[in-house]
Amino acid sequence: MTMMNVEVPDALYQRLAEVAAKEGVTVENLISSAVAEKIAALQTEGYLRQRAARGSREKFERVLARVPDVEPEAHDRLE
Repeated sequence: MTMMNVEVPDALYQRLAEVAAKEGVTVENLISSAVAEKIAALQTEGYLRQRAARGSREKFERVLARVPDVEPEAHDRLE
């Protein structure tokens, strides 16, 4: 495991310590978890951009045209 020294504003550290205590984890564990979540979010955004770039409006509309134009069943209606 790699050790890091990170400077954060005092007010942020205070809130961090409060949240960690409330969650029953160490400040280090909370920071590690937060970093992991941020990395996952950024990687997901990149993945979705790649998938969107492969998409085609023409293909989407072609598939959508095959969907029957009928009213939704009662349990599927937005009311």
